[in-house]
Amino acid sequence: MNPDWYVAWREEAFEQLRAKNKRLQDDFHLGSWSRYDYDLKAGKLLFSEEGVVKVASEIQIAGSTSAKAGNWLWAWANSNWPLELVTDAQLARSFGEQHRIGELTQDYLKEDDLNALGWELTSAVTRICNACGEPTVLLPMTVWASI
Repeated sequence: MNPDWYVAWREEAFEQLRAKNKRLQDDFHLGSWSRYDYDLKAGKLLFSEEGVVKVASEIQIAGSTSAKAGNWLWAWANSNWPLELVTDAQLARSFGEQHRIGELTQDYLKEDDLNALGWELTSAVTRICNACGEPTVLLPMTVWASI
């Protein structure tokens, strides 16, 4: 059971994230670069064109969705991520524990629309940690990161 205010709070977080992502698109042209690479050791996401890095950003991993598994897995519950990249996800978990928000504290979440769930939970992380936005990274699973 979530607190009464949580649904509206999460909707506000999503709208805030949309505005932040628009700013990233307008200011840094995210979404228009021909290539992106990630460096987990450095905790960076690099956007480039014709072999030249155009934008470099520090990242935090919120979680991942897997169509095969049919779930969301929080980054703090995935031992494959370096600990320094899951700090924001851990803060979201602490926020969830403090306010008794189940979806922020359960390792896995099942949902028919994993894309919507990924956006909603990443919005919450972005709001809690005051991140700049969210450049979704498409791998064999979808990794939801905040910058």
